[in-house]
Amino acid sequence: MSSFRPGRGHSESRRTVFYTNEEWELLDPPPKDLEESLIQEERKKQMPEGSKGVTSSGFPFEFGRNPYKGKRPLRDIIGSYKNRHSSGDPLIEGTPSGGGSLAKPVCEMQLQIQSQQEELEQLKKDLSSQKELIRLLQQTVRSSQYDKYFTSHQISQGVPRDTLELLHQKDEQILGLSGQLERFGLEKESLQQEVRTLKSKVGELNERLGMLMETIQAKDEVIIKLSECEGSVTSPTMGPSSPLATPASRDQLELDRLKDSLQGYKSQNKFLNKEILELSALRRNAERRERDLMAKYSSLEAKLCQVESKYLILLQEMKTPVCSEEQGPTRDVIAQLLEDALQVESQEQPEQAFIKPHLVSEFDIYGFRTVPDDDEEEKLVAKVRALDLKTLYLTENQEVSTGVKWENYFASTMNREMVCSPELKNLIRAGIPHEHRSKVWKWCVDRHTRKFKDSVDPGYFQSLLQKALEKQNPASKQIELDLLRTLPNNKHYSSPTSEGIQKLRNVLLAFSWRNPDIGYCQGLNRLVAVALLYLEQEDAFWCLVTIVEVFMPRDYYTKTLLGSQVDQRVFRDLMSEKLPRLHTHFEQYKVDYTLITFNWFLVVFVDSVVSDVLFKIWDSFLYEGPKVIFRFALALFKYKEEEILKLQDSMSIFKYLRYFTRTILDARKLISISFGDLNPFPLRQIRNRRAYHLEKVRLELTELEAIREDFLRERDTSPDKGELVSDEEEDT
Repeated sequence: MSSFRPGRGHSESRRTVFYTNEEWELLDPPPKDLEESLIQEERKKQMPEGSKGVTSSGFPFEFGRNPYKGKRPLRDIIGSYKNRHSSGDPLIEGTPSGGGSLAKPVCEMQLQIQSQQEELEQLKKDLSSQKELIRLLQQTVRSSQYDKYFTSHQISQGVPRDTLELLHQKDEQILGLSGQLERFGLEKESLQQEVRTLKSKVGELNERLGMLMETIQAKDEVIIKLSECEGSVTSPTMGPSSPLATPASRDQLELDRLKDSLQGYKSQNKFLNKEILELSALRRNAERRERDLMAKYSSLEAKLCQVESKYLILLQEMKTPVCSEEQGPTRDVIAQLLEDALQVESQEQPEQAFIKPHLVSEFDIYGFRTVPDDDEEEKLVAKVRALDLKTLYLTENQEVSTGVKWENYFASTMNREMVCSPELKNLIRAGIPHEHRSKVWKWCVDRHTRKFKDSVDPGYFQSLLQKALEKQNPASKQIELDLLRTLPNNKHYSSPTSEGIQKLRNVLLAFSWRNPDIGYCQGLNRLVAVALLYLEQEDAFWCLVTIVEVFMPRDYYTKTLLGSQVDQRVFRDLMSEKLPRLHTHFEQYKVDYTLITFNWFLVVFVDSVVSDVLFKIWDSFLYEGPKVIFRFALALFKYKEEEILKLQDSMSIFKYLRYFTRTILDARKLISISFGDLNPFPLRQIRNRRAYHLEKVRLELTELEAIREDFLRERDTSPDKGELVSDEEEDT
């Protein structure tokens, strides 16, 4: 690169060499050489006419490569400069006119410094587009500073060494600060971009805040207006034109709001205190349970040794064949082992659970029989299923935390009524504990039937029951036939003398008089039977009213079952949308799965799933409504999707669909699929599809009715009608 300084001649021009492809540094002369050069300059000024032939002043600085040490350092340049000036001393002594020639190089030097400064300013302006030359321009600045330094000290007597070292330090600081300035510039740009992004987000949040404030203001205005109206009605002495009406209502609203806040804080404090106590109790229970498990482990290990000894005895006896028909020890051991395997836990001796090999009781907590008595082939399968259910119940780590959450929720609602909230919905979806299910179900039923109860007398159920007992209706006979066929595997409905049979009869008869359009439909008995396990007769009656008249569409339980048919078509659409692979698989093998799911919807999965899963489905069903049925029906198929896809013929698929729901035991996984994997699940979509398919089914029924009437008319007008003869008449 050519020099940035203008020269006066080829031999006298000062040049500065730049290299742009590698790292470079300025080779600074030591302070000692600088002092010697200053002394030589002072001698030249004192000699007249001595420096007339010398045209260059200062030091010819040269920039060399940093890693390569072969370049001439500044010390050698200064040495050559001293030799050159020392060799010219005789000429200087013989020249009389040295004062005039000394001022000329000084002026030229000042002009050069001025031109270099102008070039430096121009280069600073182009710094943004020529970042590669930043280091070179910094070295040029240092060179100009050295020139100014030597020029300003030509007249002075000497230069202190401390000043030179200080200048070197300042130069290094300038270079470091220049690099920091560049980095700070880049950081500033990134921060400015981030600030712009945050400003846009703040603008969006301000817009949303403004909308919310407007909504709150509108609601406040409505509340104030309603309060004014209420105040005008309750206090006739204070008219609407009274100036104290609005402030009083506002003060009352503010007081009510503060009371609600205080109550909320109190409830929250109670909740937190309860949580701390429960956590402490859980820690103590965990330690106690660990000790109990260690004791149980020891007893089970001892029992295992006993069982192994029995099998060893059996194997020892099997070595020698038994030739006689007499009862030997082998048969006794085999009979005892089989009896132990199929035996169920006795409720009269629960304290022997640790030493008995059986772990399954005869009935579960809902009253359903765990192992059937009549079907010998299903005994082992039912025993395995019951053991799996008990294993899941025992290994469920979150049951304790769920119970604690429910206890805390009821503690927070001790002084007020339960209300719908996201917290309550999540708790119900996770499952209601057995001890709290009666209370929550009754609250759900009351919430849905409040409008019906307000329009009837308090003794409405008893009056209907009295009317049904005094006078029979057409549904009474069918009700009596279905009573013992409702839930035969449940001890509350297994015999005519069971306590649940009379309650079931009363509820069904009362409903047949309330809704004569339906009267009684097969399936209603199972709905009432499940409700009676946790509700009283009157509450079970209103639960049936909720299901039939609130949840389900019209004509769901009538003779035509029109609503049930529509729901099966809606479910088919949802299957094609949520589970397309499984729907295609069914379509490929022409399997009509709605023949199985029709009963799921009609009785809300009663007798289709195991009892533990059934009641968790009913928990969400009574709170959220019929949309839950679609969720769990899809979840059952998704739970076993991979197993169904492995079946490759229609017979095996249909056979598997008839019993696969009884093999689903993990209720927590099923709930996770229903309310997690199947989202989104809008109710508006189900209502729209119900309306669409309802019109189609009505048109199809109208066409079928027209075809039926034409057939009957044609048969009645046929000329061959009534001309059939017997075999004897034909023979004669």
